[in-house]
Amino acid sequence: MEFKTALFYVFAAIMILASLRVITARNPVHAALFLVLAFFNAAGIWMLLEAEFLAIVLVLVYVGAVMVLFLFVVMMLDIDTEKLRENFWGYLPVASFVGVVIVLEMAAVLWRSFLTFDQEVANPNNIGGTKELGLLIYTKYIYGFEIAAVVLLVAIIAAVALTLRKRKDTKFFDPADAVRVKRNDRLKIVKIDPVTTRGQAETEVKEAP
Repeated sequence: MEFKTALFYVFAAIMILASLRVITARNPVHAALFLVLAFFNAAGIWMLLEAEFLAIVLVLVYVGAVMVLFLFVVMMLDIDTEKLRENFWGYLPVASFVGVVIVLEMAAVLWRSFLTFDQEVANPNNIGGTKELGLLIYTKYIYGFEIAAVVLLVAIIAAVALTLRKRKDTKFFDPADAVRVKRNDRLKIVKIDPVTTRGQAETEVKEAP
């Protein structure tokens, strides 16, 4: 067995174990950390395939940005994990059915590609370079790339719309109204006559028997 093959099996085994721990860990912070571990091992497999650009993108974008943000959100939110896991095993039949369908689809695609694996890479020395990847994305896969961009844009707009909605249990104010407020609107000075109760208290003391 070659050294690269041994590394592939090590990375693949760790990634599978980390993926299983993502869905079985009770603590959401631990699940997010296991997902980070799975991403690192996937990046290692990309490096073995000489796709350095994809490996770096996976580490920088998903581990360095998306997962760190997700980890901070999970740590800041007070999530009741016990309540979320009340009906966890109730979804097992549906989840098992979906998992079996996905495995069969992937097996069909891989088996077909193994039977007709007679393609050659145009430039195998630059398979992980940005130039070849950019040419493929913006020529052959341009429609898929644009559809993915539109889907992400819709997701961003939906996230912003959800944060801007008015809720009854939270206080909401319009920033434009706060900016337009003048000094006289913030503070109002009212003149009143001075009232002293010291003299009245002394009179009451003297009149007391």
